[in-house]
Amino acid sequence: MQQENGERIFVGEPAAGIIRLGEEEASHCVKVLRHREGDVISVIDGLGTLYRCRILNASSSGVEAEIIGSVTHFGTHPYRLTMAVCPTKNTDRYEWFVEKATEIGVDVIVPVIGDRSERRVIKTDRMRKIVLSAVKQSLKGAIPQVCESISVKQFINGTGSDGIKLICYCIDNEELRRNITEVLASTDPKSDITILVGPEGDFTAEEVDLALEKGWVPVHLGQSRLRTETAAVVAATAVYLCR
Repeated sequence: MQQENGERIFVGEPAAGIIRLGEEEASHCVKVLRHREGDVISVIDGLGTLYRCRILNASSSGVEAEIIGSVTHFGTHPYRLTMAVCPTKNTDRYEWFVEKATEIGVDVIVPVIGDRSERRVIKTDRMRKIVLSAVKQSLKGAIPQVCESISVKQFINGTGSDGIKLICYCIDNEELRRNITEVLASTDPKSDITILVGPEGDFTAEEVDLALEKGWVPVHLGQSRLRTETAAVVAATAVYLCR
């Protein structure tokens, strides 16, 4: 019998102690990973639980396996992070951010469209596939939510008062902006965190003023001027290291 390795397969929620893989995951399991009846595989439900399962029936069109063990909160992180990031002009760069943020640890990804955004159409279905692949690769059990796009102003107005709300921008306001690590270190570690990152042309003064009016905390990510996708990954990393 072949033993499990670092591979992860997505199944969704199991039923009555049995998991059934859909055609896409079953094909990957049988044709690519070459699993057969009797093999032990690791399956995630996308909600944070890892199941160890023994295959009962295997074909490229469907796999059925019995659950023999489980680990809750598998590969999770001790915080809840929402990254609201404006799309980049180059789609590949935004998809790179989505992949790396998932590997680091994020719970919600929101494409936000700013007044200066050059790209305003986002393929969220493709982003969800990238997220799923990154979840498997980075050995996590929970799949981040990818939201449909929304304008920056709508997002600011629609975000409640709970948790920590941080906005990263480059507009000269040095007396207001604090280093993100200092802000995170001075806040309740159990608080939910939302980070807003602007487009290549930065937020407009009107967008920043609205955020400050709604209680967002202005932060910077150091002395370097970073691309949008780099800034987003640095911000996610700061949360990962500070929490």
